[in-house]
Amino acid sequence: MNDVDNMVRPTPQASAGRKHGGAKSNMEELLRAAMAERILILDGGIGTRIQGLALPEDAYSGGSASQPRPAHGNHDLLNLTKPDEIRQIHDAYLASGADLVSTNTFNANRISQTDYGMQQEVYEINRAGAQIARAAVNSVHEANPGRPLFVAGVMGPTNRTASISGDVNDPAHRAVNFDELVDVYKEAAEGLLDGGADILMVETVFDTLNAKAALFGIRDLFEELGSEVPIMVSGTITDAAGRTLSGQTPSAFWTSIRHARPLIAGLNCALGAEQLRPHLQEFSRACDSYVSVHPNAGLPDEFGLYTEGPEEMAGRIREFARNGLVNIVGGCCGTTPDHVQAVAEAVRDLPP
Repeated sequence: MNDVDNMVRPTPQASAGRKHGGAKSNMEELLRAAMAERILILDGGIGTRIQGLALPEDAYSGGSASQPRPAHGNHDLLNLTKPDEIRQIHDAYLASGADLVSTNTFNANRISQTDYGMQQEVYEINRAGAQIARAAVNSVHEANPGRPLFVAGVMGPTNRTASISGDVNDPAHRAVNFDELVDVYKEAAEGLLDGGADILMVETVFDTLNAKAALFGIRDLFEELGSEVPIMVSGTITDAAGRTLSGQTPSAFWTSIRHARPLIAGLNCALGAEQLRPHLQEFSRACDSYVSVHPNAGLPDEFGLYTEGPEEMAGRIREFARNGLVNIVGGCCGTTPDHVQAVAEAVRDLPP
C-alpha cells in the first residue's frame, strides 16, 4: 500500500482533482474542448484483462492470512495488493490511443465487497484505483503535455437491484433500498475523487433506480465539497427487445437520468457493436448530452470467450461515427489494447 500512497498526485494541467477549482472545476471545460475537436477514445476491458493474468489467490490476498474470506476474483482488491499489474493495463491502453482511462473499481462498493468481507476497505480501494490510473496518465502527460487525458472513476451497478424483487415468492421484497445505495455510491465517489479522478462514470446500469441513487449520492457529495467534476452515465441493454433489466427502452433510460445533467451518457456492455447499433441510434436521437458507447467484443461463445476481433469491431464503431451517433467510443468485456488501437484508427478522420 505504500507504493500506492506514494504515487504521483494530480497536476493542475492533468486533473482538476479534489483540491482544484470552485463550484465547477475546469475539467468540464477541458473535456468539452476535446470532444469538440474529435471523437475521444475510452479504454477497453479491465476485468477480462485481469482474468487473463491468471493470478493466484495470494496475489489477491497480498499473502496475508488475515483475509476474512477467499479473495480470488476480487479484481478491485488488486489496486492494493498488485498495483503494478493494474498500472500495466492502464499503460497498455494509453499506448493504444486511449484518451480516457477507467479505474479498476467496477465492484469497489460496500455491497459487492461484502461478498469478500472487504467492505471496510471500499474507500481505500477506490482511492488507490484512481491513484494508479492518475499516475499512468500523469506519466504520459509529462512526456506529451499537449495531449488531453482524463481519469474516469468507474462506479459499477452493485450486485443488487432496487427495482426488482429477488424473491419469486415475494414481489415486494427488495435486497437494497434507495437510501442505502446513495450512501454506498457516495462512499465510492469520495475515494475516487480523493485519488484524482477527473470524471465519475456510473456504468453498466441495468437498474435505473440504482443509477438514480448513484447520481443522488454524487450530487450530495458535490454539495458537501463545494466543487464538482463531470458525470458520465452508461446503461446496458440486456435483451433483444432493447430494454434494460428494469424494463426501460434506451430513450426512457435517458429521460429518467436527464435531470442529473450528466455531461456524457451512453450505452455499454451486454451486447456487441452490431447488436447495440439500433439501441444506440434510439439513445443518440433522444440524448441531448454528449454520447458514448463501449460495447463488448461481440457476444460470448459457449465457453464464455469474446471472439470479435479488433478490425471487425472497429469497422462497426466507425459506422456509428460516420452516422454522427457518438462523441466517445471504446470497449467493454473482451476488448484489448489491440481493439482500442483499431477503434482509435477507425474514427481518427471522422468528426464528433
